[in-house]
Formats: sequence, C-alpha cells, structure tokens
Amino acid sequence: MFPNIFIQNKTMKKQTLLTITAMIATLAVSCNNNQADEFRWQIDNFDDVKVLRYQVPGFEQLSLEEKELIYYLNQAAISGRDILFDQNFKYNLAIRRTLEAIYTTYKGDKECAEWKAFEKYLKKVWFANGIHHHYGNDKFTPEFSQEYFLGELIANTPAELLPVEGFGSAEQLLATITPAIFDAELYKSKLVQADGVDVLEASSMNYYEGVTQAEAEKFYAKMYKKNDPTPISYGLNSKLVKKDGKIYEQTYKIGGMYSDALEQIVYWLEKAAGVAKEPQKSTILTLVEYYKSGDLALFDKFNIAWVQDTESHIDFVNGFTEDYGDPLGRKGAWESIVNFKDTEATKRTQVISDNAQWFEDHSPINPAYRKAEVKGVSAKVITAATLAGDAYPSTPIGINLPNADWIRRDYGSKSVTIDNITAAYAESGKGSGFDEEFVLRAEDRERMAKYGRLSDNLHTDLHECLGHGSGQLAPNVKGGELKQYSSTLEEARADLFGLYYLGDPKMVEIGLVPSFDAAKAQYAKYIMNGMMTQFTRIELGKNVEESHMRNRKLIAEWCYDHGKAENVIEWVKKDGKSYVVVNDFERLRELFGEMLYEIQRIKSEGDFEAGRQIVEKYAVKIDPELHKEVLDRYAALNIQPYSGFINPIYTLVEEDGKVVDVKIEYPDNYVEQMLYYSQNYSFLPTLN
Repeated sequence: MFPNIFIQNKTMKKQTLLTITAMIATLAVSCNNNQADEFRWQIDNFDDVKVLRYQVPGFEQLSLEEKELIYYLNQAAISGRDILFDQNFKYNLAIRRTLEAIYTTYKGDKECAEWKAFEKYLKKVWFANGIHHHYGNDKFTPEFSQEYFLGELIANTPAELLPVEGFGSAEQLLATITPAIFDAELYKSKLVQADGVDVLEASSMNYYEGVTQAEAEKFYAKMYKKNDPTPISYGLNSKLVKKDGKIYEQTYKIGGMYSDALEQIVYWLEKAAGVAKEPQKSTILTLVEYYKSGDLALFDKFNIAWVQDTESHIDFVNGFTEDYGDPLGRKGAWESIVNFKDTEATKRTQVISDNAQWFEDHSPINPAYRKAEVKGVSAKVITAATLAGDAYPSTPIGINLPNADWIRRDYGSKSVTIDNITAAYAESGKGSGFDEEFVLRAEDRERMAKYGRLSDNLHTDLHECLGHGSGQLAPNVKGGELKQYSSTLEEARADLFGLYYLGDPKMVEIGLVPSFDAAKAQYAKYIMNGMMTQFTRIELGKNVEESHMRNRKLIAEWCYDHGKAENVIEWVKKDGKSYVVVNDFERLRELFGEMLYEIQRIKSEGDFEAGRQIVEKYAVKIDPELHKEVLDRYAALNIQPYSGFINPIYTLVEEDGKVVDVKIEYPDNYVEQMLYYSQNYSFLPTLN
C-alpha cells in the first residue's frame, strides 16, 4: 500500500537560464579561490566513488572573447544533463526528482543509518546519471528499506513536489518507481552484451522500447544502400519504438524527443556563434541546424567541418556521440566537453600527428587494411573547461572523433588528451599504497614512478590520435557488422596500436621517450590491470560487461595465453598473495602486434563470429577466487576504484549591459552542484 497523498497534477515549471540565479551566490561561498592555499583535489567519497575537482590552468590568460565563448558553450553543455539520465533508463528522471524532493525537504532524523543510506544512494544516482552503475551497469541496491522509503520519507515529503507529470497521480508514480528501485530482479542491468540472449530485452537502457534485437537489426539494415561510400549513421539520434505492431523512430530534435532541452542547448550555441570566429562560427551554426531538423546528414556536415578546424583555440564536443551505452553500438549518448588547447603540451601530440603516415605504413596488420593515405589526423593536448552528459561526473582522459569510419577515411579525425584531468587523477592518487600492494617487483614500481605519467599520456595519445583513426574496412563492409562486440573490439584495436608503438624505436628517434623503459612501465601496468586490478570495479560473482574493461581483459588474457609456452607473462604467489608479472617485454610487444593483426582483420572484414569468439573466450569471465582476493586486498587500502569530477563555475561580469570579464570559481561541494544543476538546468518532462 502507498501513502494516501493528494497532489496537484500540474506540469512541472520550466526553469530559465537567461539570468544568473541566486543559487550561484550560495555555491560561491564554498568556492576555494585562494591560490595561496593548497588546492583540495578530493571533496567527497561514497561507496566505490571519490569526487574530485580539476583546475583550469590558463583560463585567466584567455582573451575576453575566448572566455565569453567558453561561458556560452558551458551553458549549452550543462543544459543537456537531463537527456543522459533519460537515455540511461526510462524512469531515471522520475526517480531522481523524487529523491531530490525528499532530500531538500525532509526534516526528520538525519543521523540514523537509513537516512545515511538514502543520502548515499542519491549521491550514487547523481554520479551514474541514473540508478545503474556508470561503469558496471548493474542496478544499485538500496541499503535503506522500502518501508522507510514509503512510510517515512515519502509520507513526509510535500505532495506538490512529487514529479507526477506523465503518471497522473502519486500512487501511479510510486507504483512505478518503487519496484524499479527495490525489486532486484527488475531492470537488473542497464547494458547486457552477453552471448545467446536478446541484448535489447535484457538491457534497461532507454534507446529501444518494445523492440527485439532481431527487429532492430532488420529495421536499420533496410536503410543502408549497397556500396554507399558515405553511409549515414542511422539511428544515432533516435529512440526505436514498437507500438501497435509498428516500429518507428522518435528522433531527438527540436519539435521531437528531448525538444525542451535541445531548445536550451541551441539558444546557448547561437550565443556562442555570436562571439566565435570563422570557420568555427559556421560549424556551430551547422550543429544548430542539425538539432533543429534531426537530419543526420547535417550531423555529418558538422563533423566534417569540426574535424577540419584545427586552428580554433577554443573547442568543444556537443551531441549524441558515443555508442557504448547501446548494446547494438548504434545509439549516441548525449555529451559535451568544452576545452581549449594546451599549446606547450600539444607539441608532443603534434610530433605524433606529423608521423601518422609512418605509423600507418609500418602497422603490423594486413597491408590491404592499411590506409594508403592518412588524411587529416590532428592531435592536441587540451584543458577541459566543462564536462557534461556522458562525460560527467566520470570522464574520459582522451577522445578521438568523429566516429564515422568514412569521415575518418576521407577527412581524418581529431584526437585529444585531457591534460588537466590526468593531472587531477595523479595528484589525488598520491600515497594511496596501490603500487606497493599489487606490483610485486621493485624495478616495475620504480619504472612506473619514473615514467608512469609520461607513458600513460603517450598511450592515450597513440590510442586516440592514431589507433582509432588507423586502418580501413574492406570493400562492402559498412562497420556495423560486429554488433554488440563492436565497442570492445574497437577499443582493443586502438589500445593495441598504442601499446605496440609505445615500445617502437621510432618513439625514441622522434624524441617522445628516452628509452624502452617507458614502454615497460606501461606494459607492466596494463597487464596487471587487465588480468587483475580492474576487477576491483566489479561486484563479486559478476562478469565483465563494460566495453573498455572487456577490452583490457581481452588483450591481457590473449597475450598471456599466446605467450604461455615462453613464460612471457607469469602468475606469481608470494606470502599468499597473487601477482602478475611480465618476464619478456620485447616478446610481449610482438604479441601486441600479432593480436592487432587479428583484431584489425576482424573489423575490416566484419567477421562477427570471430569477434564473438575472441571476446567471449578472453574478455568476460572472472575467476571467482582471484576476484575475491583482489577485492579484499583493495578494500584494505581504503581507496575508491572510481573517480569523477565537479565542474568549475563561470559567471559573466557585466558593466552597463556589456560583458567585461568571465569569472571562474572552484566549488568544493558535490551535493550543492548536483542540486544546483537539477534546480536550474532540468528542462525535460519527467517521462519522455
């Protein structure tokens, strides 16, 4: 039974972003801007997560025009926050808004264990953009009871604050979201890529509704034209729905699905275009036209213009982009990153870009699948100014876009390494005791300490700049043939490219590493992570589901298996603890090359069965005894395996109606930022 709550059924009031709200003043109080004080990197931790801040060095030295451009792009970025919540699960917004209504109004006992558990659950929902883990994909298990939720928290929440829009009544709202939260068998996983099941029926993401895997694959297969050299990424910006026996797309566009949020995004993009210079101004306006029409041909036009613009100092990602959240690897999650170039650090990636053709020509793959001419490869090191959508709070450290293979082939790709994010990770992780616990040999720890940051950044550079942009498909292969295995195999391909070349003498020749020791540091760390330490991120008894984790396990386990006769990689027991060590780094590099040959072949030929077999054999299952050992040892260190960030705050400074500056502040309260975003940047209906 649900509490008898009377609620006014009225449409949720839309917030406006045209003025700075009073909440800014509240947040500013907690901002740490005294540069004389030591910057506090970590500001919160809960469950398996720690929340960090990142600095934006160089912002103050930007021109006023550049600062203003960042401000408008920042507003466009955070205006899309609700979209990802909804894409991740149909009822995420209803759950988040209900939890926030409770959190901001409850006046009962906030010291009891169940309230603390409720607070932790809400923090996890904010961090994951929904009720499923951001990396592991399994649904969160609340540590407070359903009785406490309904009988105490809901019963003491003002009825008019519950998000009944689309549900009709509080009873119907609660009848939907309560089992979604508490029934362990309902909506178990956001993303399932298991072999032998209908991955759409098994997954709880909100990209499909009422559609089987076979129906979805058939629907999109009909759209492709044979031998089309410039295929559209059909389905990237839509939800596929079956209703009354008919299958159709709900397109993300103004006037379509997610219109209210897209209208806000477009408003700020048009403001950004007003201060941007050509060619960036035209590029932004093309993105605006795409959002207005939903026409994916315009999105391709935008991507071509974006990848060709290598001169603009301020840059951004904004759109339905990465497809890791779709088990079929088709639908784009909404994300945005606003950034500017780190000119000094970019000299490193420029050297890589300048040698892109050499790397392609010497790649250890079938020559038929090498690009005869590498076009438009650009790479830079950037400073992130804003993270949003699928890049917030948890964010990548490198990006390679566009994703369309034909655009990469004909126009190239743009790759970035996000230096201020890697710096924040490094600073916050000092003194954790992780290396001492899991790295057996002193010489490996010494190399990691000496070359770890360099080798991490270079591996990211190579992965993003050259790995994703390398190779080509065989004639008549469109790129979607690998289905649910495509993301894992593509990440493996890029990682292998980076690992192989990190140890190439060419890297010493062009001055990027002092010796092979830098590669040794990365190889030892990578194999240990793939075969062991990344399991700290997975609940005991679960399989590996996330594509990047599968990729790392795939590479490490394949190399272990194929190098076993030569003892290239070895399991060692010492004092009852398990360690994985690399005995032959040169031979391991050769194995990376051999595996890259096969993974490139699988992609180039669209060999689904070979892709399925290699992933299922090496990338999915975890030995339960090893898993438990790793979890126990990691728990003793009292550190969290996942990190994410809160954003700086940007405020326009105006005099006589004219912008004269943009102020940056660094808030240090995770809860306040999440509530502020929900209050001021939540534009979508509760049900979409």
